[in-house]
Amino acid sequence: MSSRTKHSFVYRNGLTLFFLALFLITLVAQALTGWKENNQEIQDQGGQIISFASYLGTGHFLSATFENFQSEFLQMGMYVVLTVGLRQIGSAESKSLDEPEDVDREPQPGPDAPWPVKKGGWILKLYNNSLSICFLILFVISWGLHLYGSWIDHNDKQVLMHKPQDSILQFLGEPTFWFETFQNWQSEFISIVSIVFLTIYLRQKGSSESKPVDAPHMETGK
Repeated sequence: MSSRTKHSFVYRNGLTLFFLALFLITLVAQALTGWKENNQEIQDQGGQIISFASYLGTGHFLSATFENFQSEFLQMGMYVVLTVGLRQIGSAESKSLDEPEDVDREPQPGPDAPWPVKKGGWILKLYNNSLSICFLILFVISWGLHLYGSWIDHNDKQVLMHKPQDSILQFLGEPTFWFETFQNWQSEFISIVSIVFLTIYLRQKGSSESKPVDAPHMETGK
């Protein structure tokens, strides 16, 4: 009997479903609280409050949302790429210092292999790097939407203060967007340092992100 019949859909996809649910809950919570905050700022400047539906199209919402998205995709993309060649002795997140790894073996076509492996050629070459390419595309899109949202929000505030609006190039020359960007990037980088380094000495029994509890500290990989 296959695993698909042994386990329910929820059991087989529990990790994805759990974090997807958390994402949706926190996104709604962010939107509601951001709407109230934005309306408070508008009122303080003497403007008219907006509806929740209208708020979802504002620069305030777009900037806050994609400001976080782009830093997450940057983090994951860099992590995927850099773990190909860089090592950390003793870390559960690193490949072995000397031993060959399954992830480095050349793909071989077989009945259960993904179709790009069976196809071969340029399709396989693309598939070899598909995860990092996907994260790069998501990062570029999110970075662009963060920039657009932050620019729109900046100009909305300029209008409320009876100041001239800035072009997107003028806005790029100001510190606001870059401050938003770098404060998110640095938090992502320190989180990578944390998981890479702490898994050398600390354990979580049963987690795929941890080494076995009785593994030596300097044992690299899982």
